Amino acid sequence: MATVATPDVFADRRAQVRAFMEEHVYPNEQALAREDEAADALVERLRQEAKDAGLWAPHLPPEAGGSGSGFLEYAYLNEEIGRSAYAQLIFGCQAPDAGNAEILHLFGTDEQKERFLKPLVSGAARSFFGMTEPEVSGSDPTGLQGRAVLDGDEWVVDAHKWFSSGADGAAFGIVMVVTDPDEAPHRRASMILVPTDAPGYELVRRIPVMGHEGRGWGTHCETRFTNVRVPRDNVLGAPGEGFRLAQKRLGPGRIHHVMRWLGQMQRAFDLMCAYSLERKTFGDALASKQTVQNWIAESAAEIQACRLMTMQAAQRIDDGDEARVEISLIKFYAARVLGDVIDRAIQVHGGLGMTEDTPLASMWRAARAGRIYDGPDEVHKMVVARRILRAYEDGDGWRFT
Repeated sequence: MATVATPDVFADRRAQVRAFMEEHVYPNEQALAREDEAADALVERLRQEAKDAGLWAPHLPPEAGGSGSGFLEYAYLNEEIGRSAYAQLIFGCQAPDAGNAEILHLFGTDEQKERFLKPLVSGAARSFFGMTEPEVSGSDPTGLQGRAVLDGDEWVVDAHKWFSSGADGAAFGIVMVVTDPDEAPHRRASMILVPTDAPGYELVRRIPVMGHEGRGWGTHCETRFTNVRVPRDNVLGAPGEGFRLAQKRLGPGRIHHVMRWLGQMQRAFDLMCAYSLERKTFGDALASKQTVQNWIAESAAEIQACRLMTMQAAQRIDDGDEARVEISLIKFYAARVLGDVIDRAIQVHGGLGMTEDTPLASMWRAARAGRIYDGPDEVHKMVVARRILRAYEDGDGWRFT
């Protein structure tokens, strides 16, 4: 898709990321997709290239070990980084490590930052986030069953989690568990830092998702905690603040996803347009067909709408606003647009689009999950509608600003 003007303050850095992608990431995608020891070695080499180029950890400020200057800049950079499924790992901003690093930077103690944040940001360690449980609805975290009980100077953790993304090979997890079941629903839970070498921790399995199990950072794992003991000081924030911290983590995490999706949908759009001009059927290029032209026009409008909504939300976060409505809006809208644009691109490519000869098939598999993780579409729509209606009940109405 034609590049839309980027603010001058971000333009040079975005151009640097684009050049890095073209030189180091796109040519190595097939090698990275093999997910073997050679791919691991390639990742480490490319990570060092990113560090040397001053592009490492763009989601974090320099004082936390990153190279970023805010959400708005990160949104523009992700239009480039998001175009490849592997780039976030190369730049050190992969989920869930990016979100975990942010809340450790914001709420961790000096000791927690030294032990957990420092190796996480440097790339020496990976992490996972353990919240979702198979026995209860992920849409209502007040129903969490995992528990942690204080025993002297230690928390004793008993929990069963799944979709603990990236747990395969992680050094630690941030685990959401109930620490005071008698408190109000949103004051019951806490976030506790659990090293994966703690006795009683078990990585049960890597869960196959859409036919892909993966390894390392790209996995979605089932994990179990049986009488796992960790120091009392391993609680993140204060006991009972788990839900508050979850909002601080998941809000930015959701917009991180959407930022990457901008790159994915724009790459799918590029592939669709280029192939429609190249491929001929019944004597004419596919680009001459009205249906294909409609797909291109609709996709262009929807992508631009996603971009503008995302940049507005990012700016509001930089201004100190939690942007709850804006984040929920873009989360469900962009998830649908992403799936639709990739689906149209696959349709234009025909049988080729179903193969691994283009990135479209793997992009489509990943895109479908976007309507579920970090809150399903229906929950985000409910959040948006309730907040808008509350404004009308208060007599203020809603302003699209």
